[in-house]
Amino acid sequence: MSKRDYYEVLGLSKSATEVEIKTAYRKMAMKYHPDRNQGDTAKEAEEKFKECKEAYEMLSDSQKRGAYDQYGHAGVDPNMRSGMGGEGFGGFAESFGDIFGEMFGGARRGGGGPQVYRGSDLSYAMDISLEEAAAGKNAQIKIPSWDECDTCHGNGAKPGTQVKTCSTCHGSGQVQMRQGFFAVQQPCPHCRGTGKIIPEPCTACHGQGRTKSQKTLEVSIPAGIDDGMRIRSTGDGEPGQNGGPPGDLYIEIRVRKHEVFERDGDDLHCEVPVSMVTAALGGEIEVPTLSGKAAIDIPEGTQTGKQFRLRGKGIKGVRASYPGDLYVHIVVETPVKLTEHQRKLLKELDDSLKKGGAKHTPNNQSWTDRLKNLFT
Repeated sequence: MSKRDYYEVLGLSKSATEVEIKTAYRKMAMKYHPDRNQGDTAKEAEEKFKECKEAYEMLSDSQKRGAYDQYGHAGVDPNMRSGMGGEGFGGFAESFGDIFGEMFGGARRGGGGPQVYRGSDLSYAMDISLEEAAAGKNAQIKIPSWDECDTCHGNGAKPGTQVKTCSTCHGSGQVQMRQGFFAVQQPCPHCRGTGKIIPEPCTACHGQGRTKSQKTLEVSIPAGIDDGMRIRSTGDGEPGQNGGPPGDLYIEIRVRKHEVFERDGDDLHCEVPVSMVTAALGGEIEVPTLSGKAAIDIPEGTQTGKQFRLRGKGIKGVRASYPGDLYVHIVVETPVKLTEHQRKLLKELDDSLKKGGAKHTPNNQSWTDRLKNLFT
């Protein structure tokens, strides 16, 4: 199945700015986030969430975006680059190196010696609270690791036996294959590029010379990090083979849904219920913030949907100079489970308000006028 255009995924034009790309991604991510989509739509939403995340990662990187604008998906997908040269892909030599790597095992040569292999990258998902995302934290995580085998001491051979030099490549780990005028080197199929043969592999590590374990890693989560962001820990992925470099560890941050606040970039939103009497007469109410309680004055006649802005009470993003704001949305509550006496009082109040007409209920009067115009 062909991939959709990244700009189309985020609903953008090719001239979109970095700010527009970021804003579009946030809206899409909030719309399709797994926490907001349950039941029958969960699977489809999850796929769209991944799709818009991939589009953002490509378009928010100026180098990747430039390659994508010039070559399309082939410019950023290594599986589609065969046959393409130019500076965006490391030139002629690197392009052909990628082709031969795919044909003969994906290894890299190291000075004519045995093939070396870079270790695989690891991915780790970390769930944190909104408070932790805002303030940052230090956390310890356990990730897969490799230790030298205690039985064979790392050489992969059964104790009492020896590791032999590969007779096919004579220890180089490479063999030469001719195709017409071309001579291409590839990993030795006999020793798989290691340059050595283990006649009797160690039973503890099965000839790998290492055993799997776990290690504890200290991770620093920066203040202001947002849901979906990744932290790269260089060199903490799987170790390379034959002296190759290790891979990297990518820690993906997942911010749990908050009971009170909803994040939109660096801003926060929350709904605060207010009694009918307070909304009608006005007064001071307490509202929550991430740093504690704050007081705001409710003016007389406040309606549901009224919005109050508390500057600087949002979150300071990882790249922001100033914190965002907190938006308080008022919800006027209608009283329930009234006594007969309370019902009587409300009825008297209602009769009194009706005598005042539009003076007391301007919205209702406006609505009535619109209905009259509709039917006449």
